[in-house]
Amino acid sequence: MAPPSLREALAFWLKLGFVSFGGPAGQIALMHQELVERRRWISERRFLHALNYCMLLPGPEAQQLATYLGWLLHRSAGGIAAGALFVLPSLLLLIALAWLYMAYGQTPLLAGLFYGIKPAVTAIVAHAAWRIGTRTLHNPALWAIAVAAFIALFAFNLPFPAIVVGAALLGLLGGRIWPARFAVAGGHAHAASGTAPAFIDDDTPPPPHARFKASRLAGIMLIGLLLWALPMGMLSLLFGWSHLLTQMGWFFTKAALLTFGGAYAVLPYVYQGAVVHFGWLSAPQMIDGLALGETTPGPLIMVVTFVAFVGAWNHAPLGPEATAVAGVLAALLVTWFTFLPSFVFILAGGPLVERTHRDLKFTAPLTAITAAVVGVIVNLAVFFAAHVFWPHGQDGAFDPLAAGIALAAAVALFRLKANVMAVIAVCAALGWLTRFLP
Repeated sequence: MAPPSLREALAFWLKLGFVSFGGPAGQIALMHQELVERRRWISERRFLHALNYCMLLPGPEAQQLATYLGWLLHRSAGGIAAGALFVLPSLLLLIALAWLYMAYGQTPLLAGLFYGIKPAVTAIVAHAAWRIGTRTLHNPALWAIAVAAFIALFAFNLPFPAIVVGAALLGLLGGRIWPARFAVAGGHAHAASGTAPAFIDDDTPPPPHARFKASRLAGIMLIGLLLWALPMGMLSLLFGWSHLLTQMGWFFTKAALLTFGGAYAVLPYVYQGAVVHFGWLSAPQMIDGLALGETTPGPLIMVVTFVAFVGAWNHAPLGPEATAVAGVLAALLVTWFTFLPSFVFILAGGPLVERTHRDLKFTAPLTAITAAVVGVIVNLAVFFAAHVFWPHGQDGAFDPLAAGIALAAAVALFRLKANVMAVIAVCAALGWLTRFLP
């Protein structure tokens, strides 16, 4: 198998950034189809091993997987380019959509569209929980972890790091006692038997740049720390620690480091901070942001770009005449602080991961964390349903139209296997039509 050129890889990663709809599951499936099955740049086992590491990390696993594979194929430059190109189209598009939303979002047309999209998002999140659950909850032990995670969030409001640590410890223990129940199961279609060997095949030794060196690890960690500290220090010096832009940088740094399980798991944490604690935006605006994130390419965690733009627009930290400028600046800063740790994790940890093939001590905690994430996503679906079906609070009136649209979306997703984009489009049209009802 001939190695892919860097130019060929860059063209693929840019194309992926524009067409990667469908959330992390769809994006990972698309990478699997292109890189494992069609192009044969990497084997099935090596792809899943990289995915396992990315799922164990805090942050967006699809973007991290693109960074990891780009790094494995073309060193650090390839990894940085792959991760950046994966999010660049979504960043630019979401900034434009956030501006349109804040400038014209209260017009009857857009208000009607979002009225239909919100119930669709509720159904989409529930469907994501079902999809991931059917792929990962293969035995009663994993089901028990998922249920426990849901109860821990819904009933006791435990923090996400505590849930992740608890699940990892259970996985570590379970891997010793019941290794078969915590072994990694293939989540994607296996490459067809009899195909040509991949460029990076099951038994291909790690390339020279993927071999562990303590000096290289220290260097990457130092560079990553400087790339975080310099902009954070500038914000503190220019505006002060309590300024909105500085606090956004600090909050989304914590979100990037302390939240596990992908975008659906991080969203409740972002909601708790951005909506409840800081009041940067309202709950309906947060749900609208998720709706826009679902309809644009790139990782769903890009919703933080919308959150930052809307928060800065609402609070005008640069003055009332510069709300749009503040929104763009906040969106760029928050995107930087959110994704910087992902690049550091991959470039620093990749050589260590390449040494852990078939190591149950590494994969069993991941399996348990993935099970816990199912419960976290179910809790998120309940949260969205409460805000969509009771838009004025649980003491207010129930909205049967919104519930009906959500039910129709759920039927389309679960029974008809409809495309997410098609479901959102139809529900948006239904929401627009409700504006004409008496």
